[in-house]
Amino acid sequence: MAEYGIGAADEIARLSLGQQDAAEPEPAPPPNITSPGIVAVDITHKFAQAAKTLAPGELVKDGFFTLFESVSALEIMDPKMDSGCVKPGDEFEELFDVSRALDAQEVLGVMDQLLCHEMSWHLGYPLAQTILTSVYVEALLMPVPSSIEQAYFVRRGNLDANRHPMLLVLRAYCLGMLKVCSYVNERIKSEHFYEEEDFVTNTYHRTLLTNIPTSDVLLTLAEAKAVVASQRGLIDEELVDALTSRLELRWLFLEAVECPQYVKDANKARRLWEEAQAVLPSINATHALSKPVDEAFSAKLQRKLASTMPPRPIVELGFDAAFDHLSRLFADGLEVISVLDYVDSQCLLTFVLTFQAKKPQPLVYVRTLLQTFLFNAMEILGSMSIRQLLDDDFSIISMPASPLLDRGNDEIEVVQDPRFAMSQQMEFFRQRAAQPFLDILRTACQNRSRVRRTLCHTIREWESLQVEAEEIDQVLQVKTKETPLVHRPSMSAPPVESYALPLSSWTYLYKLRQMEWIVQLGFELEVYQPDELGGMYWYLNYLSKSRLQHSERIKGFIVHKTEEARSQPAPMADANADEQLQRSLAYTRLSLLDAAVTWELADALCCVYAVLGRLGLVKPPPRPYSNDELRYDLRMKPFVAVGFPALPNFHQFTAGVAQSESTLQELLEYAERAVAGAKRGFEALSKLSAKESFSVGSHDRWAASVKGALRSTIATGIAVSSVQKALSKQAAEGSHLGIKAEVPTPDKAYHEWWIVPKIVPVAP
Repeated sequence: MAEYGIGAADEIARLSLGQQDAAEPEPAPPPNITSPGIVAVDITHKFAQAAKTLAPGELVKDGFFTLFESVSALEIMDPKMDSGCVKPGDEFEELFDVSRALDAQEVLGVMDQLLCHEMSWHLGYPLAQTILTSVYVEALLMPVPSSIEQAYFVRRGNLDANRHPMLLVLRAYCLGMLKVCSYVNERIKSEHFYEEEDFVTNTYHRTLLTNIPTSDVLLTLAEAKAVVASQRGLIDEELVDALTSRLELRWLFLEAVECPQYVKDANKARRLWEEAQAVLPSINATHALSKPVDEAFSAKLQRKLASTMPPRPIVELGFDAAFDHLSRLFADGLEVISVLDYVDSQCLLTFVLTFQAKKPQPLVYVRTLLQTFLFNAMEILGSMSIRQLLDDDFSIISMPASPLLDRGNDEIEVVQDPRFAMSQQMEFFRQRAAQPFLDILRTACQNRSRVRRTLCHTIREWESLQVEAEEIDQVLQVKTKETPLVHRPSMSAPPVESYALPLSSWTYLYKLRQMEWIVQLGFELEVYQPDELGGMYWYLNYLSKSRLQHSERIKGFIVHKTEEARSQPAPMADANADEQLQRSLAYTRLSLLDAAVTWELADALCCVYAVLGRLGLVKPPPRPYSNDELRYDLRMKPFVAVGFPALPNFHQFTAGVAQSESTLQELLEYAERAVAGAKRGFEALSKLSAKESFSVGSHDRWAASVKGALRSTIATGIAVSSVQKALSKQAAEGSHLGIKAEVPTPDKAYHEWWIVPKIVPVAP
């Protein structure tokens, strides 16, 4: 055998059974190097000597041979990893001829296939697996056209193909689609979103026609419609209508994605989406006329893209699914324009929260479009300052008709004047509160998992803000010489003085609401196991009870202020102040009612799950690496930094959830009373008008959510009565309990935040 390291390739080759009887091939002759610039040196002996010093299995790595190059070396010629690997008998280039004449049905087929790929891109798949797999798109984009005149399928050779009517129509459609994709991509990149989770903005060094004016693309679409019209009599009338409707879709979609420029003209922005939506039925009705051209799409085009990712298959999305997504995109795009019709800050917040809670959630482009309307150019909805929005919210929640919000305070320059201190302290608080408040709106525009995760971080900011708000409240209390309210907690107790503390009250209310959202989103996202639901509903009950008590405190000061305003003589009455007070009272009533129904229903479900746990109908799964205290620490981790309301310790939590001092019957009776109270509350909520519920512009969605919660309340009542009957029957007959509990997933529940167990009878 040859020496170690010498002739290794020959020795390995001899191990092949297929070459045992074959004669060894003659070695290739050495290269004939005659260049005077090259001096050949035989290093065989030196290399052999160096190789002998290596132990078996020892690796030699050059310091300049990086990890990236190492991985690349492993990937080369691996069909799963190397996009340039060509299988035997295959071609490196895609050989489809873009100059080939297509008939009208084939053009329809390519258009609908491109539409499917466009919707796949909107769903989060990369361009490399969707639109950029089209040979027609590749022909238009490469080389990069500097003007519309260069954007043709054929740049060299037989240019007569560019004048073929059907190819002209397909070219215009592709140009319109690419321009829309360019606008969508830039809109998404300009706002807050999560790469790879929501959307892939990578264009792989393709420009998507960013340097071609929209007016040129629209002109090309108009010319293509004229070409289609000239084909009447030459092709079927249905095909003419089908091609025309698709060109109109491209025209209208392109105008609709430019709607942010009409942020101050909501009617015009709304009309663009309405017109685009109107053309959709024609496209769906004529899809059957199309003839797919599968060879016009190829994964081989990924080899030309500026990408380090391995080759991936083309995403295949059916037309029906793609059309459903397109219809939803247009419907949501039309609906989001309503956010421009500003009424007040709470209606705006309700709109954003209910819009983003839709199932299925709006596509990422629509969510970023909403962010653009809300925050573009540091203006709220294109016409309001952040101060206006904050002051409007202050006046609704805790400071109706308050001199603290008087714009005239800004004109005071005398330091000793209380109004100077008001202006200075309020401006400081606005600057501190603006970002956390706007973050609520921006956070709501993310995907649901990110909403919960971000809220877990933002409540820390609200905790810090509350400390600062209390300090500012104390300063204003002294400067304005505020008179406290005096009340007696009970007949025997001494009188207690209470100050309004409007800023810290506003902050604390928002902090409580966000803490509740974190828990409620945990139910929606299936964060909690079935045996943990009772504990988390107990904690939700704890939070909503705190919000109810705080709302009652705020209400007391607003009612006192309203009574003071009504006691003023008629000539001194301020109509605007009275309107603000009435609006604030209406919001306080809504807040009290919402907190009360949340408290009651959460309390009822906590009791139901406690009973099911005792009966063994909801059992914890085996957890060899966990215990109750560790899970408690995990679930309460987002709230550890919150000082008030104080976080219950583990023993308080387990005692509150288990309620071991109560019998099964007592727990069920208590749950029954809580369900009855929650039902009355939800029925009252469902009767509120859009103005009373602060849901102007989104009342249908808000009302649907309330009705879903009402159905959950009714289902909870049914579950309670079913368990009561089973226990009574067991006590009377001494038989098997005869029931089982099925815990539904959030998508099967009446409301994602209320997971009501279903009690099902079983045979003994």
